[in-house]
Amino acid sequence: MGRQAKERGSSEGSFYDLLPQAPSTMTVSYTLKVAEARFGGFSSLLLRWRGSIYKLLYKEFLLFVALYTVLSITYRLLLTQEQRHVYAQVARYCNRSADLIPLSFVLGFYVTLVVNRWWSQYTSIPLPDQLMCVISASVHGADQRGRLLRRTLMRYANLASVLVLRSVSTRVLKRFPTMEHVVDAGFMSQEERKKFESLKSDFNKYWVPCVWFTNLAAQARRDGHIRDDIALCLLLEELNKYRAKCSMLFHYDWISIPLVYTQVVTIAVYSFFALSLVGRQFVEPEAGATKPQEPAPALGDLDMYVPLTTLLQFFFYAGWLKVAEQIINPFGEDDDDFETNQLIDRNLQVSLLSVDDMYQNLPPAEKDLYWDENQPQPPYTVATAAESLRPSFLGSTFNLRMSDDPEQSLQVEASPASPRPAPPAQTPLLGRFLGAGAPSPATSLRNFGRARGGPRTPHLLRLRAEERDDPEAAARIEEEAAESEDEAPEP
Repeated sequence: MGRQAKERGSSEGSFYDLLPQAPSTMTVSYTLKVAEARFGGFSSLLLRWRGSIYKLLYKEFLLFVALYTVLSITYRLLLTQEQRHVYAQVARYCNRSADLIPLSFVLGFYVTLVVNRWWSQYTSIPLPDQLMCVISASVHGADQRGRLLRRTLMRYANLASVLVLRSVSTRVLKRFPTMEHVVDAGFMSQEERKKFESLKSDFNKYWVPCVWFTNLAAQARRDGHIRDDIALCLLLEELNKYRAKCSMLFHYDWISIPLVYTQVVTIAVYSFFALSLVGRQFVEPEAGATKPQEPAPALGDLDMYVPLTTLLQFFFYAGWLKVAEQIINPFGEDDDDFETNQLIDRNLQVSLLSVDDMYQNLPPAEKDLYWDENQPQPPYTVATAAESLRPSFLGSTFNLRMSDDPEQSLQVEASPASPRPAPPAQTPLLGRFLGAGAPSPATSLRNFGRARGGPRTPHLLRLRAEERDDPEAAARIEEEAAESEDEAPEP
């Protein structure tokens, strides 16, 4: 089937050569241009047209400038003095009202939501890389039957992705407008098409090839081409991951960002600049508005015919909204939309290559270049030799300078965990207020030394050692503590 499609395509090559070349719609990539941070690194990107903000916004920008110019000419040349006075009052009111719209907050949150959704949709595009590795390792047989099983399983997986992308992407739908085009492309046979169309369902049937995949895998297990149930289980797990991405892609197309949020953001932006068209006009300063005791009013704003700051504000806010408008559905035909047709071509070619030509096609196992070396070191070029002189990173605390005091490095025994926390240590003066029930100073000292997590100085450790080895030393400690309690001054 694939060979017939290839022969048909080669025979019709002269016809396609006569067709006019379509404009390039590949994703705009500038990663190499910003690989290194340098002076004016992003400045070179400002002169690009394809995929730029200028291409997205120039029509709205020209409309805004034209409307502003019409209002400015009307105010300056066509209105009477009294009408100018009324217009100036309206302009001041519109300028104050525009500042009440929380445009930065509403628009910023919306664009953040759209960008996160955009990247999640890209990660939901099904790629057959993991599945094709499992098929190549699990479905055995160098004969015609084994090859047919591997290629058919991989074709079913690619067919599922084509069907779901055909449902969400305008580019793919234009490439495969009918199921006959899918058959002609080699993703489906005529018998499979009859089986597919005989299934009556009101819902999208992109999942049908996945069911064919599971049935064919079970048949391969019965025939012995899949040697154990573990390999079959691994194969079906990878298929379920692949099918889950197809389902997530379909649901992203089905469930959009709530329409009310998009409407709120759009109305906020349009109303802000509608008020700015009137409110940002350069009108004459209001005369006689100050009270007698107030100082004389200052001169009005500079009468600039071109409102530079207003135009920049329109460029930023309206451009922000245009960014959200472009990437809210990345399966269209904008400059930065996903190249779904190229993904289909890549997935089919790579997957069939891995399960057919690369099956059991291994290079001979040889000793590597560093077979007898304990510390292999790949060579550097002259351009990268300086990187080999840098020390390896061993951790952020590797070069931390420790204290020179040897007592800070003494090791002490950890206190055993007790079911109840130890009572707090109390001073002799505090014990006088607590009465006879308070613990003795010697007991408080011992509890302080044994408190879990409490600091232990060498002096306290020495007292505890004397107390444990010499009972007389313990008695002396208690006597000295009692004397210090008696000598304490009265409050």
